[in-house]
Amino acid sequence: MVAMGTLLKTLVIVILAITVVLAFSFTPATLEIDQAPQIELVERPSAKGVELAAIVTGGIESLAALAYRGGSFHDRREFVVGAILVTHPQGNLLFDTGFGGDVDQHIRTTPWLMQKTSTYSRGVSVAEQLAAANFDLARIANIVLTHAHWDHISGIPDLVGPTIMTTGAEAAFARSGHPSMKLMETFGRMPITPISYRGGSYLGYDSSLDLYSDGSIVIVPAAGHTPGGIIAFINTEDGKRYALIGDLVWQREGVELPAERPQLSRMLVDADAGAVRRGIVHLHQLKQSMPELIIVPAHDARVWHELPQFPLPSMTAGAGIKPRAFATGG
Repeated sequence: MVAMGTLLKTLVIVILAITVVLAFSFTPATLEIDQAPQIELVERPSAKGVELAAIVTGGIESLAALAYRGGSFHDRREFVVGAILVTHPQGNLLFDTGFGGDVDQHIRTTPWLMQKTSTYSRGVSVAEQLAAANFDLARIANIVLTHAHWDHISGIPDLVGPTIMTTGAEAAFARSGHPSMKLMETFGRMPITPISYRGGSYLGYDSSLDLYSDGSIVIVPAAGHTPGGIIAFINTEDGKRYALIGDLVWQREGVELPAERPQLSRMLVDADAGAVRRGIVHLHQLKQSMPELIIVPAHDARVWHELPQFPLPSMTAGAGIKPRAFATGG
């Protein structure tokens, strides 16, 4: 009985300690910024014929408090879910796919706690929006995954034709049996073109891939949220410079403050919290050096609202299609 009582007391103490740690991680705290690194800036290329457009496919309602330390529990936000279409003379790309037609089944592959702490609203899938705008799926050369979590790949089964591009590390993670990869596993073996970093440093990142060798689309490694995540730097003909950062942060405050996710969120979604912290700090410093850089978290509706929206008139020339108004579905 004495041993049982001691065990129960120890268990209570452990539970209380964990609760305190989790609760404390929701308090405001910014990441420590070391001395600014020497980031060699890159002159913006001409990027002739390169355009970018957001395709919103739905949203997930959640709390700012779950997105970054210091966020409010009273601040309910729509975490947009979608894809980014980039047109290029040498081949059009779709970054992520957003919600697909079978999203109601796909969400059941996510962890129970995630399902209970958020609600989703389905919109119109990428495949349906492309069809409505008379944008032939054959015009997309590759689907490039920022990472392989369910809300970034749900639309893959609807988009037969384009090759999937991801890193070798992400492809291995998708086959690892990790709980967050359950949806990818249901798709079976898919033909994948590996992202291979053949270039040198780029904007402070150790390696890179200049996809079309013209500086318009450059991919760099961004492991942490998942082992093989990426960031894509997109330079468009209109002079804009974008960084598609996937889920390195969920809301722009993560980079602006900078601040990481609270402990509970990190435990649920991040493979390497330390790598995520380093990635956030680097982006924060990069933004200080390049104020014109438009950093695009994959789920910040405010940022997506400011992006060009699909379909752009130039993308549907002759089709008589008006650009679609921003909406997160419902």
